[in-house]
Amino acid sequence: MSNLDNERYFSSFDESAIWNDSEPLLCTSVVPEAPNVATFSFASPSGAWFKFKPGQFIQLELPTAQGVLQRVYTISSSPSRPLSLSITVKAAPDSVGGRWMLNHLEPGMALKAQGPNGLFTLADERPRKYLFISAGSGITPSLSMMTYLFDIGKAPDICFVHCAQRPSQIIARRQVESMASRVPEIKLHYLVEEDDPFTVWAGYRGRLTQIMLGIMAPDYVEREVFCCGPEPFMQAVRDMLYGLGFDMNHYQQESFGVVVAEVADEIELNDTVPDDETVSTVLFSHSGVSSECLQTDTILAVAKSSGLNIPSGCTMGICGTCKVKKTAGEVHMVHNGGIAAADIEAGYILACCSHPMGRVEIDV
Repeated sequence: MSNLDNERYFSSFDESAIWNDSEPLLCTSVVPEAPNVATFSFASPSGAWFKFKPGQFIQLELPTAQGVLQRVYTISSSPSRPLSLSITVKAAPDSVGGRWMLNHLEPGMALKAQGPNGLFTLADERPRKYLFISAGSGITPSLSMMTYLFDIGKAPDICFVHCAQRPSQIIARRQVESMASRVPEIKLHYLVEEDDPFTVWAGYRGRLTQIMLGIMAPDYVEREVFCCGPEPFMQAVRDMLYGLGFDMNHYQQESFGVVVAEVADEIELNDTVPDDETVSTVLFSHSGVSSECLQTDTILAVAKSSGLNIPSGCTMGICGTCKVKKTAGEVHMVHNGGIAAADIEAGYILACCSHPMGRVEIDV
């Protein structure tokens, strides 16, 4: 059933049969998911059912040693399973609330809660295809959404891309793979930065790039994209999609650090995107050549049109052959792994995938 069908279903119940935040949540189970990650399931003490939309969050009051803390967690369970509500919590090194939950929250304990709330959720009119992109504990809203689409039984076409530090840190892996094994239209893609010792990993390694995204979801342009993770990760995803010509009206995101409850609270995404009508200037300082161009031109293309030779290879930001030093100005660069973070911090860019944003000086 769709979200709209879900509303109609719950409307047949008396309001007293639906949980509201005047009643606490009773912890019923704690399931380890990965190092420093656990899923906490809750029930209503009165037996009431839970009504929410997949992707929404709930606010908990945690009685820590430092005092009562209010923390927001995305619901990782699905509203299609309304007798319980689950959240999946990762305790970061500097976490207070998450660490308290992993160390102290046990079945039988009750917590005060508010919600559910949140705008990062599936629309009532569902698109035909989805692309869920997540990193770390940002998997939780995707997990809720995919479980919901799986439960309503209409063979959802989902491309599920998740990034983790190591294979052992992929949250809810068995749950996700169980659904994918039963629905051929669900395609899973994991990307890790490093292997676990003494184990075999045959999946993707490294960081998500445009090329990887195109391989994982070659029909990305036809999909509704939901992205969740740290802000730098989501910024990189937006840059990739912009560079691939994706219609960003079909993109939604929510950081696991900043969740949005009301439309007025939505963060406006002021992404830097090269404009094909805005003029920039590139000064090749070593050669003494200055050239006007458009923001959509690459530094490599401007150099060639100016009669200068910057050695290049793949022209896709992979090989690193066209690495040059930027001495002033800003560029918009979306590379595919051909340059190290340390080089970027030192001022180097890849000329083949860098666009001048205003006046830029290059040591060529």
